[in-house]
Amino acid sequence: MNDEPVKPTWFERLSTLLLREPEDREQLVDLLHSAFERNLLDADALAMIEGVLQVSEMQVRDVMIPRAQMDVVDIADPLEKFIPFVIETAHSRFPVIDKDKDDVIGILLAKDLLHYYADQEFNVRDNLRPAVFIPESKRLNVLLKEFRSNRNHIAIVVDEYGGVAGMVTIEDVLEQIVGEIEDEYDYDEQEDNIIRVPDGRFRVKAQTEIADFNEAVGTAFSDEDYDTVGGLVVSKFGHLPKRGEHVAFDGLKFSVLRADSRRLYSLLVERQVEEGAVT
Repeated sequence: MNDEPVKPTWFERLSTLLLREPEDREQLVDLLHSAFERNLLDADALAMIEGVLQVSEMQVRDVMIPRAQMDVVDIADPLEKFIPFVIETAHSRFPVIDKDKDDVIGILLAKDLLHYYADQEFNVRDNLRPAVFIPESKRLNVLLKEFRSNRNHIAIVVDEYGGVAGMVTIEDVLEQIVGEIEDEYDYDEQEDNIIRVPDGRFRVKAQTEIADFNEAVGTAFSDEDYDTVGGLVVSKFGHLPKRGEHVAFDGLKFSVLRADSRRLYSLLVERQVEEGAVT
């Protein structure tokens, strides 16, 4: 007969730690960090729990894609004009507008465009899904619950005057909990910081040191003010950019491939003549 004491399970050890009954959120976070230090939680679990707590305090305005950065389809444009745009931006859903961004008439799913190739009489208006409008002040935890219950993945954000302020997707909300969701532009953390693609452009991790970037690309950027390419590029934007934004300076165009509300991750770099433009 084995008389060795049975070791408590991970859940039992965590439950014992939490029996102190924290009186407020700050104490709860302190207990969670204590659990992490005792190896009861790993770093990813701790980050996700903190993300859940944070989401309950955040509002849509904190994570939405601003109106100016919305990729939209104009109902007046012929399919031959906007299909290349849909392919280039590679989103799964697009707000459809009638003349301007304050008049969103529905949501177009990129997959529905497959019907266009099967039926030349495809009508965009007939294939629109209803647009959901929400206020900037809506809490993220409430929005996430609505996304799940309605099986909706995108909402149009309106300001107090009824004008379109931006848009938010279920991915924007989930990233506050689990971190950046990888997509087709992501690459393995073990790969090189700078990857030259066949067309002569470079895919560059934001954490790349400026000295290494200079050596690979043939530039001469100073590293006195910024250690990394990401720091240099963010300084040129003047804000933390979102995916799809680009800035040009010193003969190079830097396009954001991957970013979230907290960090810039990767860039696409190409040579060009025009300088200084931010879009």
